[in-house]
Order: sequence, then C-alpha cells, then structure tokens
Amino acid sequence: MSLPFDNSYARLPARFYERIAPTPVKSPRVVAFNKTLALDLGLSLELFEDARAAEYLSGNVLWPGSEPLALAYAGHQFGGFSPKLGDGRAHLLGEISTEDGQRYDIQLKGSGPTAFSRGGDGRAALGPVLREYLVSESMHALGVPTTRALAAVTTGEPVHRDTVRPGAILTRVAGSHLRVGTFEYFGDRGDTDALKILVDYALTRHFSTISRDSETSQSPFPAAHLLDCVITAQAQLIAHWMGLGFVHGVMNTDNCTISGETIDYGPCAFLDAFDPSRTFSSIDRGGRYAFAQQPMIAQWNLARLAEALLPLLGSDESQAVSTATDLLHQFPERYDAYRTEISARKLGVTSKEQANILDRELNTLMAAEKADFTCAYYSLRKAVRGDSEQFLTLFPKEPHRAQAWLDRYRDEQKRESASGRSGLETMNTSNPLYIPRNLLVEDVLESAEEGELEPFFRLLSAVQAPYIEVAELADLARPPGAEQWSHVTFCGT
Repeated sequence: MSLPFDNSYARLPARFYERIAPTPVKSPRVVAFNKTLALDLGLSLELFEDARAAEYLSGNVLWPGSEPLALAYAGHQFGGFSPKLGDGRAHLLGEISTEDGQRYDIQLKGSGPTAFSRGGDGRAALGPVLREYLVSESMHALGVPTTRALAAVTTGEPVHRDTVRPGAILTRVAGSHLRVGTFEYFGDRGDTDALKILVDYALTRHFSTISRDSETSQSPFPAAHLLDCVITAQAQLIAHWMGLGFVHGVMNTDNCTISGETIDYGPCAFLDAFDPSRTFSSIDRGGRYAFAQQPMIAQWNLARLAEALLPLLGSDESQAVSTATDLLHQFPERYDAYRTEISARKLGVTSKEQANILDRELNTLMAAEKADFTCAYYSLRKAVRGDSEQFLTLFPKEPHRAQAWLDRYRDEQKRESASGRSGLETMNTSNPLYIPRNLLVEDVLESAEEGELEPFFRLLSAVQAPYIEVAELADLARPPGAEQWSHVTFCGT
C-alpha cells in the first residue's frame, strides 16, 4: 500500500520538527472513512479497503514514502506566550499533490507522544476525534476553508481524561499545518534564517498565484507580501465564521493558520440562541474568544505574526514597523468587505449598503429575543416567498418590531426587482438548515463512545448537505428549547 508522497516540509532544516514515528496501538479499527475526500485527493479507494487499512491509518504501519514529523511551533494562549508548544500528539506523515497542483498534508492526530508532549500521553479520545470529523466536514460543506477528516480509527486502548474513554486517532488533511505560532517559534529565538526559509516556503506553498499588486506588497521584502496575503486569508475566514454563527472557542495563535483554514476543533460550537458574548471554553472566563470578539482577536493574532516577521519587513526597524502597521490597519476594511458580501448573500440583497443596515438591525432583533441564529436566516428563504410564520415565531416578545423589519426587508427586495437586480438565488446556498448543533453533537458522541455509530452518521449525512431539506431529518433542524441550550464546554484532549 502506498500514497504518492512528496514531503517538502521534511526537506526543511531539522530545527523545524522532530522526526518521530507514531506509537503503535493495540487493535486499530476504522470506524469512519471519507470516500469523497479520498477521491478528491486522487487516492484509490482500494488502498483503504485493504484489510491492513487500519494499521496504516493508526500509524502502526507506515505508508511507504511517509516521513513522520512532529512540527515545532510556539503560540500565544489566552494572551500569554508559550515559547515551545509543537505537535504533542500528532504526526505529519507526509504530503501529497492533487492533479490541479494543490499540496496537502496527511497528519495523524492522537498518534502518540513526541518531544513536544509536555508530559501528555499523546492520545485522543473517540468523542473529540469524531467531533472534529463531524464539524470540519460540516464547515467544508458550508464553504468555509478548513482542515478535513479522512478517517477515524479506534485504538482498542483506553484514554484517561475526566473518565476512562475509548481511544481514537484522526487522519487529518490540511493545506498545511503552518501557523502564526510557527513563525513565533523562530521569531522568539531570533532565528532570522529560519524565518526567511519559512516565508519563502509559505509563499510558494500557499500564495504563489497571488499577484503582488498592492503598494505594500510590491516592496522588495517577501515577508511583507506574505503578511499581506495572510491578513486577507484570515479576514475572509473570520467573515465566514461570523456569517454562520460559528464560535471557534480558542483562537490562540497556534490555532491560527497561515493558509486561512479553520483548524483544531476543540471547544467550538455554532450559536443556537443569538448572543454576541457567547463563549464555549470553560477557561475563557473573561470572554476573550466570544463570538463578537473573533474579528478583533484575528487582528491581534496577525499582529503577533507581524512582530515575528519584523526583522524581514524593512531595511531598518522604523521601516519594518511602518510596513507592519500599515498592513495591519487594512484588516478591518478587508474583513468588513467580506462580511458585507456574506450578509448580502444571506439576505439576497445586492445593495451592500442596505445589506449592512438590514443585517445589523436583524442581529439586534435576534440578540434582544435570543432568537436561533440558523433558524432566523433559514426562515428568510420562506419569508421572501410570502410565508412569514416561521420567521415571526422566533420573535414572540416583540412581533411588531420583527414585522416592521420584515416589511423594510421586503421593500428593499421589491426595489431591487423593479430595477432588474436580485440576489435571491444566493439565499438557498448561504443559509443552511442543518448544522452540527451542540446538543445533537453531544448526543451522537455519547452514543458513539457506547458503541452505537448510526446517530453519528445520520447527523454527518445531514450536515454534509446542509441546504437541502429532508423530511426524515426534521429533528436535526429544530433548535433546542431554552432549557436545552448547551452550556457544556468541549475539549479536544
């Protein structure tokens, strides 16, 4: 069995990683496999139908051509800097390229300890592995840049967390695992040579087709172009999150990718009742990573990237600081542009100005009544066709206020139609019906850890086709009652 590996990161200097093989497990068994992703990657399904597939997907047996690495990186965690984090329970097996020239990492997560484990066991429980599988595949179906899940394998071994739980390993696919924290790792060490290597590597891997047409990125400093590109990628990513009511939960710089992919689905969740201050991490007592804080935190993380890159941003410190400052100040404008575009698509309004006004007013209504985020936007798909009942039932305290907003919204639709403009077709692919709701996710993971996987696959099938209503899945679209709002926080360890 072999995969077409071509491992560019393994050809970088040794200080970028630790070469270490996964730790074998007792009795691996494949419990979930993503055939669609395998085919998208150009892989033969016969490889994974082999009786030995679980041995390869657990790391018990290495794929020919793989070169297992634990990547080095640092990171700011809840604002405090940790100079040495790294892959403490993950192994990058190698990289493959698709026919269109895209390069992807193949990584095992939960595959054993490394030099970066800091006393941890290097393992993962089945629940968190299936959570990442489920939510990352949902995000992909929703059009959000994300890492993806190729397979989940149980290990036949227990892991000890709050209780004894079944162990598992996730096979994760990513554009790369380069993070802001990767640059911080070498910036903190004053290793300018390593930073230069990383800049060239990241530009070649992720941004080689992006023209350097802005004034700042036309500078003779490649690091400025990289920072420019990452700012755009992160602005677009966070706009996607905000348009779906997604809360990452822990936006540490080691969870902030250079590629602009969502990574590390630990205490993440989609909002049920709309609350801009909502958090989902038990240790986020100050609300640092609340839903409404995410754009600001993204800019903060990008400032940490700029700090790490300062030696490469100018011929002297003054020029470097000026370049970094100018670029970072562009983040809000870029984010607002992407967020406005998403609002316009969700509302089916072509006027960006009106989309902003209407969306802000709707969010104010939703916050006042704790209306369900996903249901509110989905119900607009019916409201524009004259069926307002579902929308108005979300606002029982002030139905007249909701009706007044709906009237203004329909008036804007009429004005656009009269002028020959309409964005209504975008609503059907911008407002999902099915998301991995907190309560549903907890239920299917509990069943999975008890050996019953059918509920997991049922929810997975729904979120992989999030815009298509299926009568038999009606229970997966209903919002929870107020007494069921999930206050559970999640952990990926």
